Amino acid sequence: MKRLHVHISVDDLTASIRFYNALFAAEPTVSKPDYAKWMLDDPRVNFAISTRSAKHGVNHLGIQVDSAEELDEIAARAQQGQLHAIAEPGAQCCYAQSNKHWITDPQGVVWEAFHSMGEVAVYGNTPETGDSCCAPAAKPRIKLGEASCSTGTGCC
Repeated sequence: MKRLHVHISVDDLTASIRFYNALFAAEPTVSKPDYAKWMLDDPRVNFAISTRSAKHGVNHLGIQVDSAEELDEIAARAQQGQLHAIAEPGAQCCYAQSNKHWITDPQGVVWEAFHSMGEVAVYGNTPETGDSCCAPAAKPRIKLGEASCSTGTGCC
Protein backbone atom coordinates (compact mmCIF):
# COMPACT_ATOMS: atom_id res chain seq x y z
CA MET A 1 0.00 0.00 0.00
CA LYS A 2 1.31 3.42 -0.88
CA ARG A 3 0.78 6.75 0.86
CA LEU A 4 1.26 10.25 -0.59
CA HIS A 5 3.92 12.26 1.26
CA VAL A 6 4.01 16.06 1.49
CA HIS A 7 6.74 17.97 3.36
CA ILE A 8 6.32 21.70 3.95
CA SER A 9 8.98 23.99 5.39
CA VAL A 10 7.46 26.44 7.87
CA ASP A 11 8.57 29.51 9.79
CA ASP A 12 6.50 29.08 12.98
CA LEU A 13 6.11 25.43 13.99
CA THR A 14 3.66 26.11 16.84
CA ALA A 15 1.29 28.16 14.66
CA SER A 16 1.56 25.60 11.86
CA ILE A 17 0.81 22.66 14.18
CA ARG A 18 -2.24 24.53 15.47
CA PHE A 19 -3.39 25.19 11.87
CA TYR A 20 -2.92 21.58 10.66
CA ASN A 21 -4.46 20.12 13.83
CA ALA A 22 -7.62 22.08 13.00
CA LEU A 23 -7.47 21.27 9.27
CA PHE A 24 -6.95 17.53 9.80
CA ALA A 25 -8.96 17.23 13.06
CA ALA A 26 -5.99 15.27 14.41
CA GLU A 27 -2.86 15.72 16.50
CA PRO A 28 0.56 14.93 14.99
CA THR A 29 1.77 11.34 15.32
CA VAL A 30 5.33 12.70 15.69
CA SER A 31 6.11 16.03 17.33
CA LYS A 32 9.65 17.35 17.87
CA PRO A 33 10.95 20.90 18.51
CA ASP A 34 11.69 21.33 14.77
CA TYR A 35 9.34 18.83 13.11
CA ALA A 36 5.81 17.41 13.17
CA LYS A 37 4.17 14.62 11.16
CA TRP A 38 0.58 13.46 10.68
CA MET A 39 -0.01 9.92 9.36
CA LEU A 40 -3.54 10.34 8.05
CA ASP A 41 -5.83 7.68 6.60
CA ASP A 42 -8.40 10.08 5.17
CA PRO A 43 -6.83 11.24 2.94
CA ARG A 44 -4.06 8.61 3.02
CA VAL A 45 -1.08 10.94 3.42
CA ASN A 46 2.14 11.30 5.40
CA PHE A 47 2.08 15.07 5.96
CA ALA A 48 5.16 16.62 7.57
CA ILE A 49 6.30 20.12 8.48
CA SER A 50 9.68 21.34 9.68
CA THR A 51 11.63 24.50 10.40
CA ARG A 52 14.87 23.21 8.86
CA SER A 53 14.82 25.07 5.52
CA ALA A 54 15.42 28.76 4.87
CA LYS A 55 12.94 28.59 1.99
CA HIS A 56 9.35 28.18 3.23
CA GLY A 57 6.60 26.33 1.41
CA VAL A 58 6.48 22.91 -0.24
CA ASN A 59 9.87 21.28 0.28
CA HIS A 60 9.12 18.08 -1.60
CA LEU A 61 6.41 15.55 -2.45
CA GLY A 62 6.72 11.81 -2.21
CA ILE A 63 5.41 8.29 -2.18
CA GLN A 64 5.84 6.27 1.00
CA VAL A 65 5.77 2.50 0.52
CA ASP A 66 5.35 -0.36 2.97
CA SER A 67 8.04 -2.69 1.60
CA ALA A 68 11.43 -2.84 -0.08
CA GLU A 69 9.75 -4.58 -3.01
CA GLU A 70 7.39 -1.63 -3.59
CA LEU A 71 10.37 0.75 -3.49
CA ASP A 72 12.20 -1.46 -6.01
CA GLU A 73 9.13 -1.27 -8.30
CA ILE A 74 9.19 2.54 -8.23
CA ALA A 75 12.94 2.57 -8.89
CA ALA A 76 12.47 0.16 -11.82
CA ARG A 77 9.72 2.35 -13.32
CA ALA A 78 11.97 5.41 -12.96
CA GLN A 79 14.85 3.60 -14.65
CA GLN A 80 12.61 2.30 -17.43
CA GLY A 81 11.30 5.85 -17.96
CA GLN A 82 14.89 7.20 -17.96
CA LEU A 83 14.07 9.54 -15.08
CA HIS A 84 16.90 11.29 -13.28
CA ALA A 85 17.23 10.06 -9.69
CA ILE A 86 19.49 9.72 -6.67
CA ALA A 87 19.43 6.62 -4.48
CA GLU A 88 19.87 7.19 -0.75
CA PRO A 89 20.00 3.83 1.05
CA GLY A 90 20.03 3.84 4.85
CA ALA A 91 19.16 7.52 5.17
CA GLN A 92 18.46 8.96 8.59
CA CYS A 93 15.91 11.65 7.87
CA CYS A 94 13.01 13.27 9.71
CA TYR A 95 13.59 11.06 12.75
CA ALA A 96 13.32 7.88 10.63
CA GLN A 97 15.66 5.31 9.03
CA SER A 98 14.71 4.91 5.36
CA ASN A 99 15.82 3.75 1.96
CA LYS A 100 15.03 6.43 -0.63
CA HIS A 101 15.12 7.47 -4.25
CA TRP A 102 14.97 11.21 -5.03
CA ILE A 103 13.45 11.96 -8.45
CA THR A 104 13.11 15.44 -9.94
CA ASP A 105 10.34 16.18 -12.45
CA PRO A 106 10.86 18.39 -15.55
CA GLN A 107 9.71 21.51 -13.63
CA GLY A 108 12.21 20.91 -10.81
CA VAL A 109 9.68 19.50 -8.32
CA VAL A 110 11.51 16.99 -6.13
CA TRP A 111 9.80 13.66 -5.37
CA GLU A 112 10.95 11.25 -2.67
CA ALA A 113 10.10 7.55 -2.98
CA PHE A 114 10.90 5.90 0.35
CA HIS A 115 10.51 2.92 2.65
CA SER A 116 10.96 3.66 6.37
CA MET A 117 12.28 0.90 8.61
CA GLY A 118 12.23 2.55 12.03
CA GLU A 119 12.79 5.63 14.14
CA VAL A 120 16.07 7.44 14.88
CA ALA A 121 16.85 10.09 17.50
CA VAL A 122 17.99 12.86 15.13
CA TYR A 123 16.36 14.89 12.35
CA GLY A 124 19.20 14.53 9.83
CA ASN A 125 22.09 12.22 9.11
CA THR A 126 24.33 13.21 12.01
CA PRO A 127 23.76 15.19 15.18
CA GLU A 128 27.32 16.58 14.91
CA THR A 129 26.86 18.29 11.54
CA GLY A 130 23.16 19.03 11.79
CA ASP A 131 22.73 17.88 8.19
CA SER A 132 19.30 18.60 6.78
CA CYS A 133 17.74 15.55 5.24
CA CYS A 134 14.97 16.65 2.98
CA ALA A 135 15.17 17.30 -0.74
CA PRO A 136 18.76 17.15 -2.00
CA ALA A 137 20.47 20.52 -2.39
CA ALA A 138 21.59 19.60 -5.90
CA LYS A 139 19.18 18.26 -8.48
CA PRO A 140 19.94 14.77 -9.81
CA ARG A 141 21.84 15.23 -13.09
CA ILE A 142 22.23 11.67 -14.36
CA LYS A 143 19.97 8.76 -15.12
CA LEU A 144 19.32 5.80 -12.86
CA GLY A 145 21.89 3.08 -13.35
CA GLU A 146 24.87 5.36 -14.03
CA ALA A 147 27.92 5.13 -11.78
CA SER A 148 28.02 8.48 -10.00
CA CYS A 149 26.12 11.70 -9.44
CA SER A 150 27.14 15.33 -9.59
CA THR A 151 26.10 15.58 -5.93
CA GLY A 152 28.72 13.06 -4.85
CA THR A 153 26.15 10.49 -3.72
CA GLY A 154 25.64 7.13 -5.34
CA CYS A 155 22.81 6.50 -7.76
CA CYS A 156 20.99 3.28 -8.32
